[in-house]
Amino acid sequence: MIVQHLLPRELFKGNTVFVTGGGSGINLGVASNFAALGANVGICGRTQDKLDRAAVGLRGLNAHAGGKVLPVAADVRDPAALDAALARTQSELGPVDVLVAGAAGNFLCPAEELSPNGFKTVIDIDLLGSFHASRAAFTQLRERRGCIVFISAPQAYVPQAYQLHVGAAKAGVDMLMRNLAVEWGRYGIRANSIIPGPILGTEGLKRLSSPEVDERARQVVPMRQYGSVHDIGQAAVFLASPLASYITGTVLLVDGGSSLVGSALWNQTVETLPRGKR
Repeated sequence: MIVQHLLPRELFKGNTVFVTGGGSGINLGVASNFAALGANVGICGRTQDKLDRAAVGLRGLNAHAGGKVLPVAADVRDPAALDAALARTQSELGPVDVLVAGAAGNFLCPAEELSPNGFKTVIDIDLLGSFHASRAAFTQLRERRGCIVFISAPQAYVPQAYQLHVGAAKAGVDMLMRNLAVEWGRYGIRANSIIPGPILGTEGLKRLSSPEVDERARQVVPMRQYGSVHDIGQAAVFLASPLASYITGTVLLVDGGSSLVGSALWNQTVETLPRGKR
């Protein structure tokens, strides 16, 4: 359920939200919830066609508030491209009030087989990409006394098999978040992270999904269910809203309690996958 049924439908009218990796999955779910509350929404990613398709649905969500949507292709590994994307966003939508740093890369790989380039690729997208986006948005965020929401991952805190690269990257993202909360608080900029649990409709879950695995996983999650992209979107809306005006430097778990039970099931599951999928 999109958050518009729970909060004022024009809560973010006149505000601009910029979402990296916003063309699909969790990040599109986040963008959808901001759009449903009237925000102008800029989404970036590497593929313009994918962004254009996502923008169609977003425009339907924020039309009631006269909101605008800007899909602009940019690779978060390229600081100049992000600078250009954010400059265009400011020109067409207004200065950014909320940055959602969600662009991420992932694949399964045993540590002994992980190439330096594979490790670097995930660090570049997740960690450097989050820094690049934050740095590029800083001037606009300072002007608006805005906030940053980072989309982190449970691998930052709970070691998981074949996820060495992701754990290192996301742990870095959460420390980056905390440092920005300390340094940029003087400008009125807040920074927080969200850690999603198992979320339906995401690429990561699809790779490991099967009826048997799903049933076992649902029994392990304390709430006995998977989350949706809108669960993460609602958390992001909360952290960006006046309800969270004194919250900064915080990691918010939105995982149905799955972080409480460790990674044993994950580790057992990936061991059963065909070699090519690991």
